[in-house]
Amino acid sequence: MKKTRFILPNAFTSMNFLLGVFSICWATGTFATKDPTLMGAYFIILCVLLDKLDGFAARLVNASSEFGAQFDSLADLIAFGLAPAFCILTTYKALAPSFFDANIPLMAVCFSVYVLCAAMRLAKYNACDSDCYHHHFSGLPSTFAGAVNAILVVFLKNKGIFANADCGTIYIPVLVMLVTGVLMVSPLFLPKLQPRKNKAFNLFQAVLIVITYVAGFMFISEKMILLEYLLVLVACYMVIGFAVGLVQRSKIIEEAAASKEE
Repeated sequence: MKKTRFILPNAFTSMNFLLGVFSICWATGTFATKDPTLMGAYFIILCVLLDKLDGFAARLVNASSEFGAQFDSLADLIAFGLAPAFCILTTYKALAPSFFDANIPLMAVCFSVYVLCAAMRLAKYNACDSDCYHHHFSGLPSTFAGAVNAILVVFLKNKGIFANADCGTIYIPVLVMLVTGVLMVSPLFLPKLQPRKNKAFNLFQAVLIVITYVAGFMFISEKMILLEYLLVLVACYMVIGFAVGLVQRSKIIEEAAASKEE
């Protein structure tokens, strides 16, 4: 009976792992679909929505383990590292083949940087950060990096930017992939979404999370208002969060050092 309690959290992690694999399969056209970009991105969004359930389930049944932590990181690498990178590259190849062929070195560099940064961020979190920063992320979480790239590529596809290889906006998806990759291993701090002392703020935060989950599950509908909402929400969280992290940087580092000593 003692080992059976580990089934629930590992089942959620397995689901995230497989959804990440499915994203790559659909994005690359391994499974026939009318819109590989949308399906590939949708699986990533589902991974984002389900990401916290394995940790919640582990705490619920008291089944946290080193195996679960390592398995979760491997699933995150697939879902938020490899899958978004494949989704973006295959979109370029399918919708802007001439641009893709002319910029293969750029694509390869951005792809490599993003995937490597995702792997390093996850390894760094397990080795150094998980026990140090209780209220902040060190660097952009891979979950948010994956979400930004998945939402953006569908939004820009619907805006038709891949149809014009001569327009400068066609560089946006691959450059955002590069920037989010670097942000994952940056020394910047981002506040975690946690209950605060301010009840009004907690209510506001809870309402936003509920709306975000609804919009995330409806992502498959490809309605622009949903894509715009998700993009604005993630962008505001990153900009405001990193700004707050910069202002409180010294305090955050001091608290982390104090917790290590304890």
